[in-house]
Amino acid sequence: MPYYEYRCASNGRTLEVRHGMDEHLETWGQLAGLAGVEPGGTPAEAPVERLLSAPVPLKGGGGQAAFQGCSAGCACARDA
Repeated sequence: MPYYEYRCASNGRTLEVRHGMDEHLETWGQLAGLAGVEPGGTPAEAPVERLLSAPVPLKGGGGQAAFQGCSAGCACARDA
């Protein structure tokens, strides 16, 4: 499952969550629940928007010779 970033304009917070490609979160309550954070004083029905993210190249291919990976231990790290 991919990771997605969502932003809530009501509280200015941005959270990253993982969910299926066919899912789309619409409210702060949904986002906070999936992220495992307390909603705080923000109303659960406050709208959130999914942010666009740049894709991370895998294995440094496709002309990305200087790319060294994200250092997160994922598949984007270059082969040693």
